[in-house]
Amino acid sequence: MKEFMLVFRNAPVAQRDALTPEQLKDVSKPWQDWIGSIAAQNKLASLGGRLEFEGATVTSSMVTDGPYAEIKEIILGYIVVKTATKDEAVQLAKDCPVLKDGGNVEIRGIVQMNN
Repeated sequence: MKEFMLVFRNAPVAQRDALTPEQLKDVSKPWQDWIGSIAAQNKLASLGGRLEFEGATVTSSMVTDGPYAEIKEIILGYIVVKTATKDEAVQLAKDCPVLKDGGNVEIRGIVQMNN
């Protein structure tokens, strides 16, 4: 089995932090169901989680704030799945709830490092 990182991207939505507990439950349930279905197939290698909207970027010469809410899309979070092929990981991603909100899922194979 190979491991693939599924990275969730979407336009920033500032009001998500202002959701009521009931609204948050409604938003979270499809994600829990989808990730639960991957886990039930024994294909969930690692649960990443939701990322904060703000962060920093480090280069060899500076540190800058970002990403910013005014950019077109941001990384919301990620998970790592284990499948035999990239095509199988693509099939898992096709049911991701972010797609219903106009977002996308980037799928990247993880190269195993030898010690």
